[in-house]
Amino acid sequence: MEDHKVISSKDNDDFVITDSFLKLCMKLKELKNNKGRVILVIGSPGTGKSSNIYKALKKLDLSYYEPVLFLDNTKKSSLNVYKELITGIKKDLGVKTKEEIFNKFSNYDIVLVADKILDSESLNKKKIGLGGWIKNKGLKSIPFYFIILFQYLVNKRKLFKINLVVHTTWVVEIKGYKYDLITDFSIFSKIISLILKLFFEVVEISYFEEDTIKIVKNHFRGIDDEKIKFYIKKYGNKPRYILDALENKTMKHDDLENPKSIKTMGKPGK
Repeated sequence: MEDHKVISSKDNDDFVITDSFLKLCMKLKELKNNKGRVILVIGSPGTGKSSNIYKALKKLDLSYYEPVLFLDNTKKSSLNVYKELITGIKKDLGVKTKEEIFNKFSNYDIVLVADKILDSESLNKKKIGLGGWIKNKGLKSIPFYFIILFQYLVNKRKLFKINLVVHTTWVVEIKGYKYDLITDFSIFSKIISLILKLFFEVVEISYFEEDTIKIVKNHFRGIDDEKIKFYIKKYGNKPRYILDALENKTMKHDDLENPKSIKTMGKPGK
Protein backbone atom coordinates (compact mmCIF):
# COMPACT_ATOMS: atom_id res chain seq x y z
CA MET A 1 0.00 0.00 0.00
CA GLU A 2 2.38 2.69 -1.15
CA ASP A 3 0.42 4.45 -3.92
CA HIS A 4 -0.39 7.43 -1.72
CA LYS A 5 2.95 7.62 0.05
CA VAL A 6 4.23 11.19 0.09
CA ILE A 7 8.01 11.65 -0.04
CA SER A 8 8.22 15.31 -1.05
CA SER A 9 6.12 18.48 -1.22
CA LYS A 10 5.66 17.90 -4.97
CA ASP A 11 3.56 14.79 -4.22
CA ASN A 12 1.20 16.74 -1.99
CA ASP A 13 -1.22 18.42 -4.40
CA ASP A 14 -4.39 17.11 -2.72
CA PHE A 15 -4.52 18.09 0.92
CA VAL A 16 -7.20 18.68 3.55
CA ILE A 17 -6.55 21.08 6.43
CA THR A 18 -7.11 19.41 9.83
CA ASP A 19 -6.54 20.33 13.48
CA SER A 20 -3.41 18.17 13.50
CA PHE A 21 -2.00 20.07 10.53
CA LEU A 22 -2.70 23.44 12.14
CA LYS A 23 -0.99 22.33 15.37
CA LEU A 24 2.03 21.19 13.37
CA CYS A 25 2.15 24.52 11.51
CA MET A 26 2.05 26.46 14.76
CA LYS A 27 4.97 24.44 16.06
CA LEU A 28 7.07 24.64 12.88
CA LYS A 29 6.39 28.36 12.37
CA GLU A 30 8.41 29.05 15.52
CA LEU A 31 11.50 27.47 13.91
CA LYS A 32 11.95 30.28 11.38
CA ASN A 33 13.55 32.47 14.02
CA ASN A 34 14.65 29.90 16.58
CA LYS A 35 17.34 27.24 16.81
CA GLY A 36 17.98 24.27 19.05
CA ARG A 37 14.53 22.68 18.82
CA VAL A 38 13.82 18.98 18.33
CA ILE A 39 10.27 18.14 17.23
CA LEU A 40 9.02 14.58 16.87
CA VAL A 41 6.03 14.06 14.58
CA ILE A 42 4.27 10.88 15.68
CA GLY A 43 1.19 9.05 14.43
CA SER A 44 -0.14 5.67 13.45
CA PRO A 45 0.97 4.28 10.04
CA GLY A 46 -1.28 5.55 7.27
CA THR A 47 -2.26 8.83 8.94
CA GLY A 48 -0.10 10.89 6.60
CA LYS A 49 2.68 12.21 8.82
CA SER A 50 4.84 12.87 5.77
CA SER A 51 2.01 14.59 3.93
CA ASN A 52 1.44 16.94 6.86
CA ILE A 53 5.15 17.67 7.29
CA TYR A 54 5.85 18.49 3.63
CA LYS A 55 2.69 20.59 3.30
CA ALA A 56 3.59 22.58 6.43
CA LEU A 57 7.16 23.19 5.22
CA LYS A 58 5.87 24.49 1.90
CA LYS A 59 3.15 26.64 3.47
CA LEU A 60 5.60 28.23 5.92
CA ASP A 61 8.40 28.58 3.32
CA LEU A 62 10.95 26.87 5.55
CA SER A 63 14.30 25.80 4.13
CA TYR A 64 15.25 22.24 5.01
CA TYR A 65 17.83 19.55 4.43
CA GLU A 66 16.63 15.96 4.26
CA PRO A 67 19.25 13.20 4.35
CA VAL A 68 18.78 9.90 2.51
CA LEU A 69 19.68 6.39 3.67
CA PHE A 70 20.04 3.53 1.19
CA LEU A 71 20.76 0.12 2.70
CA ASP A 72 21.78 -2.91 0.62
CA ASN A 73 20.18 -5.47 2.96
CA THR A 74 18.41 -5.94 6.28
CA LYS A 75 21.18 -7.97 7.93
CA LYS A 76 23.29 -4.98 8.99
CA SER A 77 23.87 -4.28 12.67
CA SER A 78 22.54 -1.16 14.39
CA LEU A 79 26.04 0.31 14.55
CA ASN A 80 26.68 -0.31 10.84
CA VAL A 81 23.36 1.30 9.92
CA TYR A 82 24.27 4.38 11.97
CA LYS A 83 27.73 4.54 10.35
CA GLU A 84 26.22 4.29 6.85
CA LEU A 85 23.81 7.12 7.68
CA ILE A 86 26.63 9.43 8.83
CA THR A 87 28.85 8.47 5.88
CA GLY A 88 26.02 9.23 3.46
CA ILE A 89 25.40 12.65 5.00
CA LYS A 90 29.11 13.53 4.84
CA LYS A 91 29.24 12.56 1.18
CA ASP A 92 26.06 14.44 0.32
CA LEU A 93 27.20 17.63 2.09
CA GLY A 94 30.81 17.35 0.89
CA VAL A 95 32.32 17.34 4.39
CA LYS A 96 34.65 15.05 6.35
CA THR A 97 33.81 15.55 10.03
CA LYS A 98 30.75 15.59 12.27
CA GLU A 99 31.62 19.16 13.25
CA GLU A 100 31.30 20.20 9.61
CA ILE A 101 27.97 18.38 9.38
CA PHE A 102 26.56 20.50 12.21
CA ASN A 103 27.90 23.67 10.58
CA LYS A 104 26.18 22.79 7.30
CA PHE A 105 22.97 21.88 9.11
CA SER A 106 22.89 25.32 10.77
CA ASN A 107 22.37 26.94 7.36
CA TYR A 108 18.86 25.50 7.15
CA ASP A 109 15.71 26.34 9.09
CA ILE A 110 15.17 22.62 9.62
CA VAL A 111 16.97 19.31 9.26
CA LEU A 112 14.23 16.84 8.38
CA VAL A 113 14.46 13.15 9.19
CA ALA A 114 11.60 11.58 7.26
CA ASP A 115 10.74 9.19 4.44
CA LYS A 116 13.98 9.57 2.51
CA ILE A 117 15.58 7.77 5.44
CA LEU A 118 12.66 5.63 6.59
CA ASP A 119 11.24 4.57 3.21
CA SER A 120 14.03 5.28 0.73
CA GLU A 121 13.01 2.21 -1.30
CA SER A 122 10.33 4.55 -2.70
CA LEU A 123 13.23 6.33 -4.42
CA ASN A 124 15.30 3.27 -5.32
CA LYS A 125 13.57 -0.12 -5.52
CA LYS A 126 16.92 -1.91 -5.28
CA LYS A 127 17.64 -0.44 -1.85
CA ILE A 128 16.08 -0.65 1.62
CA GLY A 129 15.14 2.18 3.95
CA LEU A 130 15.46 2.32 7.71
CA GLY A 131 11.79 1.36 8.08
CA GLY A 132 12.33 -1.89 6.18
CA TRP A 133 15.41 -2.65 8.23
CA ILE A 134 13.54 -2.06 11.50
CA LYS A 135 10.62 -4.21 10.34
CA ASN A 136 13.00 -7.06 9.53
CA LYS A 137 15.03 -6.73 12.73
CA GLY A 138 12.07 -6.35 15.04
CA LEU A 139 13.19 -6.00 18.67
CA LYS A 140 16.80 -6.42 17.53
CA SER A 141 16.54 -2.86 16.16
CA ILE A 142 16.29 -1.44 19.70
CA PRO A 143 20.10 -0.79 19.96
CA PHE A 144 19.78 1.63 17.03
CA TYR A 145 17.42 3.83 19.05
CA PHE A 146 19.87 3.83 21.96
CA ILE A 147 22.71 4.82 19.61
CA ILE A 148 20.65 7.76 18.34
CA LEU A 149 19.67 8.79 21.87
CA PHE A 150 23.30 8.57 23.00
CA GLN A 151 24.46 10.69 20.05
CA TYR A 152 21.74 13.21 20.82
CA LEU A 153 22.87 13.55 24.44
CA VAL A 154 26.58 13.70 23.53
CA ASN A 155 26.03 16.35 20.85
CA LYS A 156 23.29 18.28 22.61
CA ARG A 157 25.30 21.52 22.72
CA LYS A 158 26.01 21.35 18.99
CA LEU A 159 22.31 20.86 18.38
CA PHE A 160 21.63 24.30 19.85
CA LYS A 161 22.36 25.83 16.44
CA ILE A 162 20.05 23.59 14.41
CA ASN A 163 16.42 22.48 14.39
CA LEU A 164 15.48 18.83 13.97
CA VAL A 165 12.07 17.64 12.78
CA VAL A 166 11.80 13.87 12.96
CA HIS A 167 9.12 11.67 11.39
CA THR A 168 8.98 9.27 14.33
CA THR A 169 7.60 5.75 14.11
CA TRP A 170 8.30 2.31 15.53
CA VAL A 171 6.35 0.00 13.27
CA VAL A 172 5.44 -3.59 14.04
CA GLU A 173 3.39 -5.82 11.75
CA ILE A 174 0.72 -8.12 13.18
CA LYS A 175 -1.34 -10.39 10.90
CA GLY A 176 -0.52 -8.23 7.89
CA TYR A 177 -1.44 -4.92 9.55
CA LYS A 178 1.07 -2.26 10.53
CA TYR A 179 0.95 -0.71 13.98
CA ASP A 180 3.06 1.91 15.73
CA LEU A 181 4.36 1.12 19.21
CA ILE A 182 4.36 4.84 20.04
CA THR A 183 0.67 5.45 19.31
CA ASP A 184 -1.34 2.24 18.78
CA PHE A 185 -0.96 0.22 21.98
CA SER A 186 -3.03 2.01 24.62
CA ILE A 187 -1.25 2.37 27.98
CA PHE A 188 2.08 1.04 26.67
CA SER A 189 2.09 3.67 23.93
CA LYS A 190 1.14 6.41 26.39
CA ILE A 191 4.15 5.50 28.51
CA ILE A 192 6.48 5.67 25.50
CA SER A 193 4.93 8.98 24.42
CA LEU A 194 5.38 10.47 27.90
CA ILE A 195 9.04 9.41 27.93
CA LEU A 196 9.60 11.06 24.54
CA LYS A 197 7.99 14.26 25.79
CA LEU A 198 10.54 14.42 28.60
CA PHE A 199 13.31 14.92 26.03
CA PHE A 200 11.60 16.38 22.95
CA GLU A 201 8.64 18.37 21.66
CA VAL A 202 5.99 16.04 20.25
CA VAL A 203 3.21 16.62 17.72
CA GLU A 204 0.80 13.77 16.96
CA ILE A 205 -0.98 13.46 13.62
CA SER A 206 -4.43 11.93 14.18
CA TYR A 207 -7.92 12.41 12.79
CA PHE A 208 -11.57 12.39 13.70
CA GLU A 209 -13.90 10.36 11.49
CA GLU A 210 -15.10 13.51 9.70
CA ASP A 211 -11.49 14.41 8.86
CA THR A 212 -10.89 11.00 7.30
CA ILE A 213 -14.08 11.25 5.24
CA LYS A 214 -13.03 14.67 3.89
CA ILE A 215 -9.56 13.43 2.99
CA VAL A 216 -10.88 10.38 1.13
CA LYS A 217 -13.52 12.44 -0.68
CA ASN A 218 -10.84 14.87 -1.77
CA HIS A 219 -9.39 12.00 -3.83
CA PHE A 220 -12.54 10.06 -4.73
CA ARG A 221 -15.28 12.45 -5.81
CA GLY A 222 -18.83 11.37 -5.03
CA ILE A 223 -17.97 8.30 -2.98
CA ASP A 224 -20.61 7.32 -0.46
CA ASP A 225 -19.91 8.14 3.22
CA GLU A 226 -20.97 4.66 4.31
CA LYS A 227 -18.30 3.02 2.16
CA ILE A 228 -15.68 5.25 3.73
CA LYS A 229 -17.00 4.46 7.22
CA PHE A 230 -16.72 0.75 6.43
CA TYR A 231 -13.03 1.20 5.75
CA ILE A 232 -12.61 3.38 8.82
CA LYS A 233 -13.91 0.41 10.84
CA LYS A 234 -11.48 -1.85 9.02
CA TYR A 235 -8.34 0.33 9.08
CA GLY A 236 -9.13 3.09 11.59
CA ASN A 237 -8.71 6.75 10.74
CA LYS A 238 -5.79 6.04 8.40
CA PRO A 239 -6.54 7.81 5.10
CA ARG A 240 -3.59 6.39 3.14
CA TYR A 241 -4.63 2.79 3.76
CA ILE A 242 -8.23 3.58 2.80
CA LEU A 243 -7.18 5.42 -0.37
CA ASP A 244 -4.89 2.59 -1.42
CA ALA A 245 -7.61 0.01 -0.81
CA LEU A 246 -10.11 1.99 -2.89
CA GLU A 247 -7.73 2.78 -5.71
CA ASN A 248 -6.39 -0.75 -5.97
CA LYS A 249 -9.91 -2.18 -5.65
CA THR A 250 -8.75 -4.84 -3.22
CA MET A 251 -12.14 -5.29 -1.56
CA LYS A 252 -13.37 -8.87 -1.27
CA HIS A 253 -17.00 -9.86 -1.86
CA ASP A 254 -17.63 -10.02 1.87
CA ASP A 255 -16.19 -6.54 2.41
CA LEU A 256 -19.31 -4.72 1.29
CA GLU A 257 -22.94 -5.63 1.00
CA ASN A 258 -22.86 -4.53 -2.63
CA PRO A 259 -19.39 -5.27 -4.07
CA LYS A 260 -20.51 -4.33 -7.61
CA SER A 261 -20.65 -0.71 -6.50
CA ILE A 262 -16.84 -0.67 -6.59
CA LYS A 263 -17.07 -0.07 -10.34
CA THR A 264 -18.90 3.21 -9.84
CA MET A 265 -16.28 4.82 -7.63
CA GLY A 266 -14.25 6.26 -10.47
CA LYS A 267 -10.65 7.45 -10.39
CA PRO A 268 -9.10 9.72 -7.78
CA GLY A 269 -9.77 13.39 -8.34
CA LYS A 270 -6.86 15.55 -9.43
